[in-house]
Amino acid sequence: MWKSTKTVALEQHMDAITVAVAAPGRQPPEFCGDVPSTPEAVRKLVGRLDDGKMDLRFCYEAGPCGYGLYRQLTMMGYDCSVVAPSLSPRRPGVAHQDRSA
Repeated sequence: MWKSTKTVALEQHMDAITVAVAAPGRQPPEFCGDVPSTPEAVRKLVGRLDDGKMDLRFCYEAGPCGYGLYRQLTMMGYDCSVVAPSLSPRRPGVAHQDRSA
């Protein structure tokens, strides 16, 4: 039977991972807080999010801290996408430099 997909966005830092979940549909993503950046904490997070009703799909922005996270999630059997920072959508008109020329 076909299942809906719940998308889990992760922001990896040295000591913590920030988590947000987007359920199917048009509702905005829900901020779920921070978890420690340890394999055990990631296992607990996945166990809490995976209720069996929906497939889980993870994504995070490429960076030096996320490769271990990617390996762990894919070894657990989950789909994990790495998003290039340059491809992340940005609001128009937001300056990328703090000072003008």
